[in-house]
Amino acid sequence: MDDRWTELLHGLVGNTAAPSDVLVRLLGLEDEWVRWVVPRRTVLPPEVVDAILAHPDRRVRCAFAENAEADPGQRARLLDDPDPRVSLALAMGPQAYRRWAQPLPDHAYERLLAHPHPLVPHELVASGATPHHILAPLADHEDPLFRRASCRAWDRLARQTRERLLHDEDPGVRREAAARICHEDEEATTWLVGELGDSWQVIDVLGTGRLTRELAERVVAEGGRLAAIAANPTLPPDLVARLAADPDPQVRLRVSARPELTESERAAIDYSVDAEDRLPTLDWVWERREDAEFLRRCARSAHTWLRRSAAVCPGLPADAVELLAGDPDFAVRLLLAEFHPQAPPELLLDLYLNGTHRAVQMLVTRPGFPVAGLAARFGDSPDPERRRLALRDPGLDPELLDRFGRDPDTRAAAARDPRLPVARIRELLADPDSGIAAAAAANPALPPQDMRRLLDRAHVPEIPVNDRTIGC
Repeated sequence: MDDRWTELLHGLVGNTAAPSDVLVRLLGLEDEWVRWVVPRRTVLPPEVVDAILAHPDRRVRCAFAENAEADPGQRARLLDDPDPRVSLALAMGPQAYRRWAQPLPDHAYERLLAHPHPLVPHELVASGATPHHILAPLADHEDPLFRRASCRAWDRLARQTRERLLHDEDPGVRREAAARICHEDEEATTWLVGELGDSWQVIDVLGTGRLTRELAERVVAEGGRLAAIAANPTLPPDLVARLAADPDPQVRLRVSARPELTESERAAIDYSVDAEDRLPTLDWVWERREDAEFLRRCARSAHTWLRRSAAVCPGLPADAVELLAGDPDFAVRLLLAEFHPQAPPELLLDLYLNGTHRAVQMLVTRPGFPVAGLAARFGDSPDPERRRLALRDPGLDPELLDRFGRDPDTRAAAARDPRLPVARIRELLADPDSGIAAAAAANPALPPQDMRRLLDRAHVPEIPVNDRTIGC
């Protein structure tokens, strides 16, 4: 198959209106991209799922196992797959972006925990996607890896079970259990710090564990992990004051973002937040993410880190949203646009047009993005990006759409527009520019019979949707 046909079929595989028989035929191609994309589609008809489950290429079945949008019951059908690598993919679970995928049915976890290949149950308990109610019963498992995993379900464990884990014969289990109580237990914190040594995990313990005076003084005197301890809520006030003047700017920054400080106390610390600094949401702000009055204070703070943290909180009230929408810090505005359900439409548009961070490209998918009127605003813009944006206007004039379909800078985007007349889509399919033709193949207004003709002309075999045998 030549490159032009490959591009056309790659366009077709992204067509959201492609019927079951077209998708099944596409799965028969010896094309890695097609076999990767089809099993990961957001919507998969039952006939296509059947074809995926019966596909001879193990990678196709693994791709479906990793599909965060797929129905968990359908994914669970992979439990009967003969290749343990498919079960492994199922155990590891989908890596959904900024959200949790729906869990598998409970019986599926039971099967995976009993899988004969040892890597499968081990990956299952290591996966962050495994529900806590599945992990909690593993507290008495003979394998210490399973007992360690059960500690992640700490809130579901009985007091006697917790005590057993805290005194488990395996040091890894004891460390995991102690990590669950160190925020309220000085002895557990001190023991963990000694056990973990130079491990990266000690940073978390020093940041959140309850500190004895002796341990706090020792860490400050050693001077090697000051940034970790600087934000610890139990750090004694005199040591907080000492770290507020530390030579390390990262230490001073972390001290400046402590919850007990007033605005004037923060301002007295020599800290700075660079526009490019990647700062996690402050835990003590997120814990009060529905407290409107508290979030108002954070939004009015002179400290950029507090304002960034408030910007991601769903409980941020409308007046604070308006305030942060005009914040001088780009990251504050971007975080507000990405996370708040009531982010101002003009903020979304402004960031999309003028922001340089790659995340701004996703803002057009936000529910509040202002699509109405874009054609009038940008239809005649000299900037191709703005003209392409005009295609999102639901009131786009057919004549302007036709003009965009002939404009070299907007043709590809227009070729995907479902408002384009079918006759014009067919013209674009025959365009000598394979990129334009591929975009037309992705147009959901393309009639199914045209999609089938494309497959015929590319010599893609016809496969009945009820035929569970798909050749390679």
